[in-house]
Amino acid sequence: MIPSFGPLLQGAKVTLELTAGAVGIGIILGLFLALMRLSGKRVFRGIAISYIDFFRGTPLLVQIILAYFALPQILNFTPPDNYRYVAAISAMGLNSGAYIAEIFRAGIQSIDRGQSEAARSLGMTQGQAMWYVVLPQAFKRVIPPLGNEFIALLKDSSLVAFIALEDLMYSGKIIVGRTFQPFPIYIEVALMYLAMTLVLSRVVSYTERRFGKSDIR
Repeated sequence: MIPSFGPLLQGAKVTLELTAGAVGIGIILGLFLALMRLSGKRVFRGIAISYIDFFRGTPLLVQIILAYFALPQILNFTPPDNYRYVAAISAMGLNSGAYIAEIFRAGIQSIDRGQSEAARSLGMTQGQAMWYVVLPQAFKRVIPPLGNEFIALLKDSSLVAFIALEDLMYSGKIIVGRTFQPFPIYIEVALMYLAMTLVLSRVVSYTERRFGKSDIR
């Protein structure tokens, strides 16, 4: 058994937890932002555009630093013991939401407008047409770019090492500091990231094929 494997595996677990939590936040937030971006109300569009431009136009590392260091000072509160985790997952989720919003927006706009008009002619409200007709079709089309976003987010989660959160990258850094063997340790770290991204890629491919088969039927 490789001495570093256990701590790195624990770090990988934290990395997966961060990514899963951030993806959940990003999907919910991104869907609402996409609908706001497509809204007929200028106020909603303005809020969504401002949000998306800010989080896509600034580095994730800066957002993590702001969430961890600046936010407690601005709001004048003492961070709890688990605040590193909260700040990291929040910053990653808010950042992901901006990118997922654009993915959902493109997916929704790719659906022929006649689909929505046909649903409205059957007596559905605009909201019902969006929820029951447009969104299910749009979701199938955005699976590949969503998968790419999830993979990118998993790799970008290594930035939380900057705030000393013991994810996979920071766990590797700690072991290197103790053993003074950077090459084998960081090779293990790279292979673990590779394994996680390959598994996620296969899951995305399977999901895409599964939805494609349901369309053929």
